[in-house]
Amino acid sequence: MINIAVSSQKGGVGKTTVAINLAHAFARAGVRTLLVDADPQGSVGLSLTRQSRLLTGFYDYLQDPGIALDRLIVPTRLETFSLVASGQASDYEAAGGMGAHLARVRTFLRGVEARGFDLCLIDTAAGLFGVTGDVITSSDAVMIPQQAEPLGIRSVPKLLEGLSRLRIMNPRLTVLGVCLTMVQHELAESAEAAAALRQLLPPEMVFRTQIPRDGLFVRASARGLPVGVLEDGAGAQAVFDALRLEIEAKLEPPRGAFG
Repeated sequence: MINIAVSSQKGGVGKTTVAINLAHAFARAGVRTLLVDADPQGSVGLSLTRQSRLLTGFYDYLQDPGIALDRLIVPTRLETFSLVASGQASDYEAAGGMGAHLARVRTFLRGVEARGFDLCLIDTAAGLFGVTGDVITSSDAVMIPQQAEPLGIRSVPKLLEGLSRLRIMNPRLTVLGVCLTMVQHELAESAEAAAALRQLLPPEMVFRTQIPRDGLFVRASARGLPVGVLEDGAGAQAVFDALRLEIEAKLEPPRGAFG
């Protein structure tokens, strides 16, 4: 199984939108995918199921690893797509610093792999500390959504420095790169921010695929669906299919084969 963390320096960059729709894109391609909501705000669960706050989830498991994993995994209408909510104990995230949850995160991931998943995509809380740091330290790869606006772009080097430090603890970690989100091609500042990021980083560190700012994402979240399920969502789905193909190409064999 491949574990990919979706992480950002700050909130509000479209991280959860990327995680949900990328997981759906992999699942549509036949990859047995588990989307884990490791953000205490529970954004994945709130976007996909209104009962998410009532579900036992990831933070409940960190608090009590005796909970059976099968209680956490929620199937969806797509056979290859399941999710784990953040859970009712999401305030437990504040308990202990980085490293405090490492053993339990790794036990969780081993248990998920034993249940036959090909991919575990983990939506993390913003920042690189606490549980998020432990998730990244336990993952095979990390991708970084970043809003196409000038202030956010300037924070990217600091985030990459932090990931370099985490790679000391996890040498197998692949930094897949930065994915520009909320891109508005008609807005000069958005286009300039995207160009600035491409000048700032090596070409291989910036995904070619960009996620546009689109009201479809709001409508999909309101209906509890990935955007590709909407009647007029084919164009947005094609964006995430392209992002999926880029990620597969970046993952070295045999990981890229997904079995």
